[in-house]
Amino acid sequence: MELAQVRLLVTDFAACYRFYADVLGLKPQSGATEGPYEKFSPHAGSAGIALQDRAMMAEVLQELGETATGHRSLVVLRVDDLDAYCAEIASRGAIVLHGPAPMTERMRVAHLKDPEGNLVELQQWLLLRG
Repeated sequence: MELAQVRLLVTDFAACYRFYADVLGLKPQSGATEGPYEKFSPHAGSAGIALQDRAMMAEVLQELGETATGHRSLVVLRVDDLDAYCAEIASRGAIVLHGPAPMTERMRVAHLKDPEGNLVELQQWLLLRG
């Protein structure tokens, strides 16, 4: 397993993008200033921080509100075999809320919560960025 990123669920994507890129000086991956997703890297080889539009995640999980009253972050872990890993952690008591399911053409995901209610996304990459 590999820590892929810590993802912040944001309402004002453009303002947060400017903060991480312009104020903190982190390097954006794609330049998607209006979202719904962007990853920032402090330097090469680092897991990085990502922003994701709250409304997009609300649609996936069908539980997040449009305002930042609840979930604000999402820990992302990359696994090699999403189905096998979900079955393994379910046998140890994890409750998978969503997935395994396609998120994009490049990845499949599953979502669960830790005991404090923090969101965790498990990713299996199908295609690497070319």
